Amino acid sequence: MARFWVVGGEYADTNFEVTVTGGEEWFGPYDQYEDARKVWQRKAWGSVDDATTRYRIERIDPDEPPRCTD
Repeated sequence: MARFWVVGGEYADTNFEVTVTGGEEWFGPYDQYEDARKVWQRKAWGSVDDATTRYRIERIDPDEPPRCTD
């Protein structure tokens, strides 16, 4: 069963690769996308004026094979 996580935080720059704190924040899991979206919305709008803070929703399903990144 797929679950949803809100992932992000404050990054060193707008490449969004290295966080200021040394790791991304993870909120969840949520069984419903809409529940994750509400958390994402709260986090994203709370940091809307900070260009180096970003949050996204990750869908993780342990029953599916991993995606190929090549």
